Amino acid sequence: MNSSGVEQGVVVSESEPPRGNRSRFAFACAILASMTSIILGYDIGVMSGAAIFIKDDLKLSDVQFEILMGILNIYSLIGSGMAGRTSDWIGRRYTIVLAGAFFFCGALLMGFATNYPFIMVGRFVAGIGVGYAMMIAPVYTAEVAPASSRGFLSSFPEIFINIGILLGYVSNYFFSKLPEHLGWRFMLGIGAVPSVFLAIGVLAMPESPRWLVLQGRLGDAFKVLDKTSNTKEEAISRLDDIKRAAGIPEDMTEDVIVVPNKKSVGKGVWKDLLVRPTPSVRHILIACLGIHFSQQASGIDAVVLYSPTIFSKAGLKSKNDQLLATVAVGVVKTLFIIVGTCVVDRFGRRALLLTSMGGMFLSLTALGTSLTVIDRNPGQTLKWAIGLSVTTVMMFVATFSIGAGPVTWVYCSEIFPVRLRAQGASLGVMLNRLMSGIIGMTFLSLSKGLTIGGAFLLFAGVAAAAWIFFFTFLPETRGMPLEEMESLFGSYTANKKKNVTSKGKEVVDEQ
Repeated sequence: MNSSGVEQGVVVSESEPPRGNRSRFAFACAILASMTSIILGYDIGVMSGAAIFIKDDLKLSDVQFEILMGILNIYSLIGSGMAGRTSDWIGRRYTIVLAGAFFFCGALLMGFATNYPFIMVGRFVAGIGVGYAMMIAPVYTAEVAPASSRGFLSSFPEIFINIGILLGYVSNYFFSKLPEHLGWRFMLGIGAVPSVFLAIGVLAMPESPRWLVLQGRLGDAFKVLDKTSNTKEEAISRLDDIKRAAGIPEDMTEDVIVVPNKKSVGKGVWKDLLVRPTPSVRHILIACLGIHFSQQASGIDAVVLYSPTIFSKAGLKSKNDQLLATVAVGVVKTLFIIVGTCVVDRFGRRALLLTSMGGMFLSLTALGTSLTVIDRNPGQTLKWAIGLSVTTVMMFVATFSIGAGPVTWVYCSEIFPVRLRAQGASLGVMLNRLMSGIIGMTFLSLSKGLTIGGAFLLFAGVAAAAWIFFFTFLPETRGMPLEEMESLFGSYTANKKKNVTSKGKEVVDEQ
């Protein structure tokens, strides 16, 4: 090989791009990958308002209404289950394109739906896209980003989900002015437009360097790492770490190599994850599933999907006021997601998760209490209780968004070993979507059985249990290279953190 500017046998360009350009390139990659999340968020948010008009227009029962609200997340299990193997097969980039295609078709089907079965077909197609997008966007971003900014960039999908939810709420408000039979169709059908821009934008994205290494394309992997690392030396170090994690011998340094046991890449992964995991992998899996379960079981999608219903129960009677309050929820959620993203690499994942879940517990307790007071005093206008209900809904989404919202995706996209990452992350997404679907399809029934205040007090109990789980089981991962992440796990405690340097020296810190 040509040795001009060569490190480790991989050709390095002598005209090194400026450091600022490197940061901007990684930033642009994260933006493009996260475009799927805008569409995903829009599909989730727009239904909260559209469903009010769909129920009246198509004369849906309460059971049909609940199923319509929550079924998207159940359907997404299909996409989540296929996403890991698909992304290992065709690459992370084209999996994003595939997710966009499902979104496009699903939005058109829902927009042109003439009856309940027709709209459910559209939800099915869009749900598969949701499953793909929720797994692939954070995984791609984590694999492209350098360790110093991985938390910030890996939070982008959650930011864009919330921008999409906010756009869905705004769409509800403006299209609600149209005749009922047209308004909800425009709300749903307009979601096809961003998918076109996504397909065009993906053409400018590089493939994940870790996927390229697993395909034996070391030269292409280094080019991506060189553009996204802070220095050329960091790019070389990241490539060496990826090779070591993938089981590629150090003396294999050509641009294109035959990966040892390449035919078995992706095979045996489920056995290593579920049947015979090492202690560290078992701990990682428990951490991933636990954080995803806690994020959804604490009730966030009850608020996202049923905000108008909640505000109606709290005393806001007109649909216009309910939709305006729902837009305010979207604004608060998006603003605090941005705050959480900006501080995740400064304060760490663990601190934000604990702060977030503690705040969620307090706000859910106050919300449940105020709604119970309103429910037990029918016919009375208790302004203080109405004000407290609206305020605590905003507090709940704010505290969720500063930690549990973005950090769940950051944490679970970075803790799995490279060989298990796609399938491990897809398991977390499947549980996340399953719990979201269960909450979405049972919230009205739960509210009738326990009262709406009792339902939120139940969510508060889940938040309290989640805080204990986070405190006990989740170690801090800030700043650790992905290939060394596994060393933090295995003891089922967060009291000790093992810092492993890139040279293999281990240091144990007492927390």
